[in-house]
Amino acid sequence: MLITPLTGLSQEVEEHNTLEESNPDSIQYLPKNPKKATLLSAILPGAGQVYNGKAWKVPIIYAGFMTDIYFIQFNNRRYQVFRDALRAADNDEPTIFPNLNREALVRNVDYWRRNRDLTILLLAVIYGLNLIDANVDAHLSGFDISDDLALVIEPKHEMIMAQTQQVGLSLKLKF
Repeated sequence: MLITPLTGLSQEVEEHNTLEESNPDSIQYLPKNPKKATLLSAILPGAGQVYNGKAWKVPIIYAGFMTDIYFIQFNNRRYQVFRDALRAADNDEPTIFPNLNREALVRNVDYWRRNRDLTILLLAVIYGLNLIDANVDAHLSGFDISDDLALVIEPKHEMIMAQTQQVGLSLKLKF
């Protein structure tokens, strides 16, 4: 079915987007643009955090990437060593692990391959958290943090009956 727009003659009315004008939480009223922050972090991890004025997060992001890449390489090297030893054992050649039988070599190959694959998945998670952090931080850039807001935990003592007392903690949110 083909749908075509219908046009008609009427008075010209100025178009106003009343939702964006009346809603101060609209993206256009935020000090930082979440789409831009996310796009910057997608292109270069950490760039969205710099755009949001949170450059102190960039070393944390890159430390996460470098640590994960190190463990990917470590697990991959161990996987390759045990894989080569398993191939040598299958070809009746001497291995660098003379005390391990074929089943132990297979277990080690599977273990190090699984660890390598999980650390590769962790790299994708770190990248995704980088994007989420840039987006959320840009959304919260217009959030009012004033000294009037406080969350206080205080001890509480209350008499319930003549002989019964209740002691505990009270959580108060002050505006």
